[in-house]
Amino acid sequence: MASNNTVSSGLAKPTRTLLLSGDDVEKKRDEILNYFHQTWDLYESLFDCLSDERAYFTKAISLRHPLIFYFGHTATFYINKLMAAGLIEERVDSDIEAMLAIGVDEMSWDDLDTSHYSWPSLAELRDYRGKVRQRVTDLIKQIPLTLPLNWESPAWVILMGIEHERIHLETSSVLMRQLPVEWLTPQPHWPACQRARNDRTAAPENSLVSLPESTVSLGKTDDTYGWDNEYGRLECRVNAFKASKMLVSNAEFYAFIQAGGYQNPQWWDEEGQGWLTFSNAEMPTFWVGAVSKPAGLKLRLMTEEVAMPWDWPAEVNQLEASAFCRWKADDTGKSIQLPTEAEWYVLREQVEGDQPNWAQAPGNVNLEWWASSCPVDRFAQGDFYDIVGNVWQWTTTPISGFEGFKIHPLYDDFSTPTFDGKHAIIKGGSWISTGNEALKSARYAFRRHFFQHAGFRYVVSTHQEKLTVNPYETDLLVSQYLDFQYGPHYFNVDNYARALVDIAEQVVEKRGSALDIGCATGRASFELARTFDKVTGMDYSARFIDVALSLVRGEERRYLMPEEGELVEYCQASLQAIGITPEQAARVNFVQGDACNLKPQQEAYDLVLASNLIDRLREPERFLRDITTRIAKGGVLMISSPYTWLEEFTPKENWIGGVRENGEALTSYQALQRLLTAEFSEVQPPADIPFVIRETARKHQHTVAQLTVWRKR
Repeated sequence: MASNNTVSSGLAKPTRTLLLSGDDVEKKRDEILNYFHQTWDLYESLFDCLSDERAYFTKAISLRHPLIFYFGHTATFYINKLMAAGLIEERVDSDIEAMLAIGVDEMSWDDLDTSHYSWPSLAELRDYRGKVRQRVTDLIKQIPLTLPLNWESPAWVILMGIEHERIHLETSSVLMRQLPVEWLTPQPHWPACQRARNDRTAAPENSLVSLPESTVSLGKTDDTYGWDNEYGRLECRVNAFKASKMLVSNAEFYAFIQAGGYQNPQWWDEEGQGWLTFSNAEMPTFWVGAVSKPAGLKLRLMTEEVAMPWDWPAEVNQLEASAFCRWKADDTGKSIQLPTEAEWYVLREQVEGDQPNWAQAPGNVNLEWWASSCPVDRFAQGDFYDIVGNVWQWTTTPISGFEGFKIHPLYDDFSTPTFDGKHAIIKGGSWISTGNEALKSARYAFRRHFFQHAGFRYVVSTHQEKLTVNPYETDLLVSQYLDFQYGPHYFNVDNYARALVDIAEQVVEKRGSALDIGCATGRASFELARTFDKVTGMDYSARFIDVALSLVRGEERRYLMPEEGELVEYCQASLQAIGITPEQAARVNFVQGDACNLKPQQEAYDLVLASNLIDRLREPERFLRDITTRIAKGGVLMISSPYTWLEEFTPKENWIGGVRENGEALTSYQALQRLLTAEFSEVQPPADIPFVIRETARKHQHTVAQLTVWRKR
């Protein structure tokens, strides 16, 4: 067994993540430099296991690049990010840095990459890596440092590169397990565990342990480097549940296989059945041999095949783990499923401390024990085993950002491409999870059909995870309105909805009920709810109403805004961000409705706000006639519009203004006076209210609407 932090002979490789704080800048500089060198050497030592050059250039699986890509990718990452940050001015090799730039190559079985690449030679990449190592070393020695380190620190880009390489240390080791074993050679500095029960009947029997109802706080609070999706906060009330004492072992999983688990479609959801059809799987991917002859089965490790260690964790993808849980639920009559991220956090409370302050890792994690899994009953942690370490643990939770999530501008595609409802969170780390990966706050997610060094434990729980499909609003019009109504101010122009409501609060005497017609995503409706007893938000578009309703429920609404070309900015809107309380939001009732075909109602409103609506109606005169009957005596009608009459919205014969009548110009304001004077008195002179709608980072619509205010007699 390797001693703490000495997995690789001849190389001192502390794997502890650096603290961001400190009181000695030069000492921190040395720590960063050492951490960089240790990570670099550790990564290259992994490739010592490849004994045949074909292992570099042959795809281990059809869904990912060959290892030559990953060997060079982690080095190009440094240069590309440092260039983006303006910390260096010259590239090392622009061709290599373009070819090996993008490492996010996860694909589904129906989205295979059949492209053929002219990869650099191994010698070229070794030379390139040497040059990058020296360039980054020189930079670390001279960059300005201020403690504590944060997102804006130049050193953050270096830490980003370090932790990124540690991620690929693990993903590359997984690909090595899927290459022909004769192309790899075991190395003494990557020792596999020698403890195993090769008799299936001798494997430990799993059991359930009860956990009480509790509250957990999710979100990174420690003093270490973190990825963007780890920051923010989420409070979760977790109902009482039971969890398996150990990870599911190979022996326990074999019972599912014996029961025909891979052949019975009832245990697999639609995605799982699609993967089964693609893969023709009949047992876990790292098992070798005939599943019908368990005595002869072997387990593929990183560099060798060993007799099946029945007491080691079953390493499967999330689809297989979920199918096992459905089968076991049916077999036992219990509500067995994979845990949620929050339920794993409840378990995690049984493990004291975190990676930076462990004297020795309490489990098979952080490369402090072996370069393989180990028995599921080897590391007790509280009432359980392997809450952290051995293999990652699949959850049912699709990854998304916590409240307050923000992307790092230098790595805007680290997390958000996985916020699609298709990537499940893994927790706990594996034997090769080091650095950030070995922290309690680590949040990584993979497509459910993908393989890591990952297994699972099951829970008996009544929780039903809410599955979402891409929580980012990608409808351009909806995104524009979210940004228009909840986004930042542009060119010092105040928020349009807030400006209109400010005026409403000055002129409306009775604050009973209000109608915000043409409410879009609801900002003015919520602003009115600060002072009105009841507010109705109405819009013709169901898409807009759905967005507003989600905000009422307290959800954050994420949306994409174009920046330039194919580049986008990830944004979010929430009521909390604009100071609207749940009590105020509850005063708003959002409904879908047609302003030109209003439903009969008994209630009369004290205020009707029609902003940017009248010149988008097919029958604006009818709207004015109908809405008059729905306003209480003394109530107020506010109409704001830039009067951009267009035939695509309003037939020209229905324009109430912007036309010539008997040869004379008739403005929209004059037409409103004519149409409303019989029932209303004008409260104040027309006022110009500007607003700005962003189209891209450098293109905005700057418009001036005219506001008229009318009080019903």
